[in-house]
Amino acid sequence: MKRTTGALRIALLGHGTVGAETARALTGRGAELAARIGAPVELAGIALSRPRTLPGIDSSLITTDAQALVSRGDIDVVVELIGGVEPARSLVVAAMEAGASVVTANKALIASEGVDLHRIARKQGVGLAYEAAVAGAVPVLRPLRQSLAGDRLRRVTGIVNGTTNFILDRMTGAGGTFQGALHEAQRLGYAEADPTADVCGADAAAKMAIVARLAFDTELPFDDVHFEGITHIGPGDIAHAEANGCVIKLVGICDRTPDGVNARVHPMMIPRDHPLAGVRDADNGILVEAEAAGELMFHGAGAGGLATSSAVLGDLVELCRDRVAGTGQAPADFSQVLPVIPVAQVAARYHVSMFVTDEPGVLSQVSAVFAEHGVSLETVRQEGLGAEAELALVTHRATDAAVTEVLARLRSHPSTRGVIRSIRLLDSRKGPAS
Repeated sequence: MKRTTGALRIALLGHGTVGAETARALTGRGAELAARIGAPVELAGIALSRPRTLPGIDSSLITTDAQALVSRGDIDVVVELIGGVEPARSLVVAAMEAGASVVTANKALIASEGVDLHRIARKQGVGLAYEAAVAGAVPVLRPLRQSLAGDRLRRVTGIVNGTTNFILDRMTGAGGTFQGALHEAQRLGYAEADPTADVCGADAAAKMAIVARLAFDTELPFDDVHFEGITHIGPGDIAHAEANGCVIKLVGICDRTPDGVNARVHPMMIPRDHPLAGVRDADNGILVEAEAAGELMFHGAGAGGLATSSAVLGDLVELCRDRVAGTGQAPADFSQVLPVIPVAQVAARYHVSMFVTDEPGVLSQVSAVFAEHGVSLETVRQEGLGAEAELALVTHRATDAAVTEVLARLRSHPSTRGVIRSIRLLDSRKGPAS
């Protein structure tokens, strides 16, 4: 890596909540940062989408020409905080080609273009860091690529979306509907005006793609991460979870087996004694399972300007130290070629509920459908009578493909009525049932 002498020059792309906190640290905590880095740092420019003044910022540092700023050649680190894939990708590539290291909080960019950006960073001899792209202030990516680099990781299970965790936590604690909890999340600033990426699971899937690459050193495309959302979760599902001693969370899982790797995101019932069950409100929690280190739990604030800026500044200090020393950890090359296991082949326990006709023989008929597809039942419970007769079943471990076939068959079965609902379960031991 190129060694920098004298003051390190930092360029910011974007000045939203996180950008403002980063600029405030650079202008107001310069002496503290210099002591940690080993050299002074200075803000060399801020690129905005439109001209405006910024409190406490010299107007000569503000520009609307982001391309010119990152291509100047005298910038040591570019902090990209504009979001989205383009123009962020083009600007990051231009920065690295001009010799600058890059810090970003852009999960969409890293999930879709991260493998290529790592390749460019290695070629240019610059750093690329993105701790803030996953779990906000919770430090999980750096431990995966540094502290645990000599270990063999088996699985990472996480709650990595604060919006959905807040919604499900409110539905569990206060009762009510998904829409009611979503509106509260929006009122408190935990959910965007358009929460689609959060509630459909896409946001968490992008983060799990990033986690899986670093955990298993393999090129896992974002398109290979299966994801489901929480919009279909209702009070009935919450009640079934409580009856089973569980809470419902949107869970991201990536694991490695002798057959390859898999990454997926979907709602799960989590036993209340599991460490992830205690992740409340908009917090994030990540459980890492390693061969030698065992189980490691990371838990904390997963969203918000202050939390995210903490991770951004941590990356900035690290890359600045590398520039001062003229050394640094080379960006990952994702050297292992591991096959991706389709979600259809992934096994888990399932909770399945359905309304049925209240007559003799129904239970045996429903059980026979499961048996026909090789899915055995662990428990069966009937609730209600007459029009309210409902079966709640828990399966033993079965593949997604087998359970999907069972559900399709039951939907056309003469003994079932209405919507048939299913949700995966985590084992009571630490770690998922898959």
